[in-house]
Amino acid sequence: MNKPVNCRYFYGDYFRGKNKEECRLLAANPNNPYPWHRSLCNTCPVPKILIETNCPDLMLEAEVRRKFLRQRVEVTFAVCGKHLIELEDPRHCPQCARDQQGGSAS
Repeated sequence: MNKPVNCRYFYGDYFRGKNKEECRLLAANPNNPYPWHRSLCNTCPVPKILIETNCPDLMLEAEVRRKFLRQRVEVTFAVCGKHLIELEDPRHCPQCARDQQGGSAS
């Protein structure tokens, strides 16, 4: 059974009997090797990253990859939209951390 999805990239249209669902993060990547299906949301790391990050302007790119006969969503690229720097860890932007420390000291 699918868990409820609490992710800004998940789109579901159920109006008047429609049952259209999609991941807009994966849909934005034209080089995605595998198609999206609803069960990928159950193990997707993106909602947790969005909660844990210190960057309010985080921009992500992800794709579906196959590992050990299972498909998983993996974040392939992360950028801080405010400072325009590529992030090695999408959970931590060093510039945003400095801004937050400087803002609380005033």
